[in-house]
Formats: sequence, structure tokens, C-alpha cells
Amino acid sequence: MSNINVYFFKYPVGYKWIPGDRHIIRFFKRLLNIKNVTGAEKVFLNLCKGFDLLKVKYTKNPSFKSIKPNEPVIILGDELYNSKSFLAGYDQPNPIIAGIGLMTHPAEWPNLLQQYPVVKYLQHCAWANDLFLPYYGKAVCEEWPAGVDTQKWSPNNRIEKKFDILLYNKIRWHKTERYQSLRAPVIQKLNEFGLSYIEIVYGNYQEKDYFKLVQQSRAMLFMCEHETQGFALCEALSADVPVLAWDPGYCQDPARFKWNAPVIKTTTIPFFDERCGMSFTDTNAFLNTIEHFWEKVQKRNFNPREYVAENLSLKVSAQKMLAIINKVYTSS
Repeated sequence: MSNINVYFFKYPVGYKWIPGDRHIIRFFKRLLNIKNVTGAEKVFLNLCKGFDLLKVKYTKNPSFKSIKPNEPVIILGDELYNSKSFLAGYDQPNPIIAGIGLMTHPAEWPNLLQQYPVVKYLQHCAWANDLFLPYYGKAVCEEWPAGVDTQKWSPNNRIEKKFDILLYNKIRWHKTERYQSLRAPVIQKLNEFGLSYIEIVYGNYQEKDYFKLVQQSRAMLFMCEHETQGFALCEALSADVPVLAWDPGYCQDPARFKWNAPVIKTTTIPFFDERCGMSFTDTNAFLNTIEHFWEKVQKRNFNPREYVAENLSLKVSAQKMLAIINKVYTSS
């Protein structure tokens, strides 16, 4: 196979308080070993790791003009930033395999296929892919789960389990109401049931701290409205930590009204089966589920690492990407 060109663009960091302070901030982050890797960036990094394991030749972020004829092009984005500016200037005939984070919803870029030779647009899971089908069509839309580093995220039986439950708080919308109606009764029940727990809040921790807590916990309680993949959840599963997940079933993002899609069916656990744990839809369902879940944890009835190894390893993900590349570049 020809060299693969893999792109992930990080938006230039501006200053926070005074011009030039981003350089000072970066210096102290390096000094203190603070590394913030977003989920979108991890998609890119883990794909490269998977290619390394398969000994696939690739180049990271080459200039567009250096792309050779018939070389595959993969462009991954970060929905937090303006991906339209990243693609500006692409004038090669090479078909593009794009996606994951170029946008949150296709209504934000309905004419992407007319502007660029995008022949595949990727989403991690089925429900997210379904959003793009009416805009880009079945021939273009493709599911591709990102890989999880199962070697790094592996169980370590030598580490003491200090906590029964790692409470992962990724509640994103209507926080005041959700904290009262969901988080508070959940914590009350954990206390009543005599389970020790520690809470970690999305966006307020370093990965090294999360890694340590995963190793120290017997199980995870995951609270998020929806996920297209959920790296933190998948990494816990890879470390053989079973998960009890809040899965309300519908999109809670207020932007859905702007997209003219007020009802969107979603899930928090797109990559999950009975080996991974259990789920609940609301507070009452949690109260009726937690004891059964904990009983199964104590009996070691779950085997989440096996599921991740079969479906989400770096090699499995990279092999699926190669299959997509072969499909695109043998038919073009």
C-alpha cells in the first residue's frame, strides 16, 4: 500500500490574558508534565499507534502539495475548532476519508462533498452515523470506532482497590437540575449501600490521575448524556473495570433545535455488551439496578476487557481503517 497521509489539525492557541502568554503557559505545562489530550486528538494518536503495530507506512500532517498521486488521505478534525479553515487550500484529486470531528452535526457543513473530494465521512458509532446519512448518503457515511490502547489500559492486580466506585461525572447540560435529580440521589444511595466512592469531573483532571483512579477502583459509575465512543469509559473497560452507565437514550444538547432535530435517539454506551456492565435510564432505574450490579461485580461476572480486546484494540481499529482505505482507493 502507498504511504498514507494522516491529518489532525490543532487550532492555534491564542492568548488568554496578554499577547504571548500562550508560550509561558506551554512552558510551565511542559515543566509540570501537564499534558492535555482531547478525545479528538486521541483518535488521531491511537490510529497512528495502530498503524505502527501493523507496520503501515504513513506521514503525519504533510503539506497538501506534497501528496503524491494515489496516496490515501485521511483528515480527522476536532469539533471544538473551525475545521473549515483546516481544509482550505486542499486542491489535490486524491479522494479524502474525513470525519469524526470536522463538525458536530452535518447541518453545520451541508455542502462539504461539493467543496472537497470527500468520498467517506466517518463516525464512531451507529447513532452518530445515522445523523449524517440524510446529508451525505449511505455510500459516503461509514462507521469506524477508534482504537483503545489496551496495553496501557490494562488491569494491575498489584494495586490496592481503594474505592468501590469511581464516579465519572460528565454531566454537560442542565447541570443544576441534573445534580439535584440524578447526582444527589445516586450519591445518597451509594452512602446508604455502604459503597466507598471517589468522584472525577470531566475536564477537571489530568489523564495520569484518571489512570491511577481506574486502577484503584472496583467499578465505575458513568454519568453522561450521550457518547459517540467515550474514550474514558472504553479505557476503564479495557482495564477490566465494569461500568454502570446512565443512558437516557435521547440527545440533551440544546443545539439540537438549531439543527432542526429536536428528537435524536442516542446512547451513552455505543460499544458495550453484557460483559461490560449494566445501564440505567433515570434515577429510579438506578435505585433498582445498583444492588444487582454490585452483586455481579463481587461475583466477577463481568469481563469488559475481553470485549474491548475483541472490538476496540489499536490493531482492530487500524485494520478497519485499512479496509476503508482499500475500498476507496481500489474503486477510485
